[in-house]
Amino acid sequence: MICDRSFSEGGSFLYPSLDPSLKGQAGVSREYMIGVLGDTILVNGVPWPHMEVSNTKYRFRVLNASNARRYELALDPEPSEGISFMQVGRDGGLLAAPFSHRTIPIAQAERFDVIVDFSLYPVGTKVTLKNRLGDGRTADITQFCVMRKEKEVSAVPKRLSDMSDFESLDESSARLTRRFVFAREIAHDGRQVRTINGKAFDPTRMDARSRLGSVEIWELTSGPSHPVHLHLVHFKVLSRNGKKPLPTDSGWKDTVDLTAGERARVLARFGGYRGRYVFHCHNLEHEDMMMMANFEVV
Repeated sequence: MICDRSFSEGGSFLYPSLDPSLKGQAGVSREYMIGVLGDTILVNGVPWPHMEVSNTKYRFRVLNASNARRYELALDPEPSEGISFMQVGRDGGLLAAPFSHRTIPIAQAERFDVIVDFSLYPVGTKVTLKNRLGDGRTADITQFCVMRKEKEVSAVPKRLSDMSDFESLDESSARLTRRFVFAREIAHDGRQVRTINGKAFDPTRMDARSRLGSVEIWELTSGPSHPVHLHLVHFKVLSRNGKKPLPTDSGWKDTVDLTAGERARVLARFGGYRGRYVFHCHNLEHEDMMMMANFEVV
């Protein structure tokens, strides 16, 4: 679990205080409108930890639990083969087959299940997990020290899981298409709010009603960058800006990261349970600034 936080000299968490005098900024200064970034990177709650490893394969389930920070994960030094991560899983579980990456971009709430093969490094090597989107200390995440030789007893199968449900789900089965635009608006009192289709969050308003078991296409468009997260369902990314999805969009997802002005089309089956659920931007400050909406499965 990777996140960024700031601390006081006494070790307590620091977070920007609400200041009612900042009229028009919802009580938060302009520098925090993109979200709050910390200056310390934590892994499982520990700042910049070290881990001793053998020269074998290790499997990591990686979650970006930051408020607003995105990461581009990379290994330093890179393996000689140039393949740092073998992805085996995504937000919603295992992939059908492994997929190799040199670096991994990961937005808030996204998860990657990856294999790192430390046999590609000599014993004694210190391998740093870097954040290529950071600078200074936020460019370092954690360090692995290859300390010993061990016999490799694991292998990565060529076929990881039965993805027949995922592979058979296509646009022809969609009942309808819904469109949602995530944008920044100025309220009547001058406050900046984050909206979906021009509306701030209202807990009593249903913005979509889907039949239990139905399949729908949701077209998600971003003003500034937003990681969009749906509750209840996992979905299949169909396209980005009318083009093929990214390699990192593979598998069942519940969060799709959109850059400024980007449009993604996702396909979801609304199975499981009837009830009321939410979808929202997973930048926590944007979510708190009302970028959330309700949907109901009936």
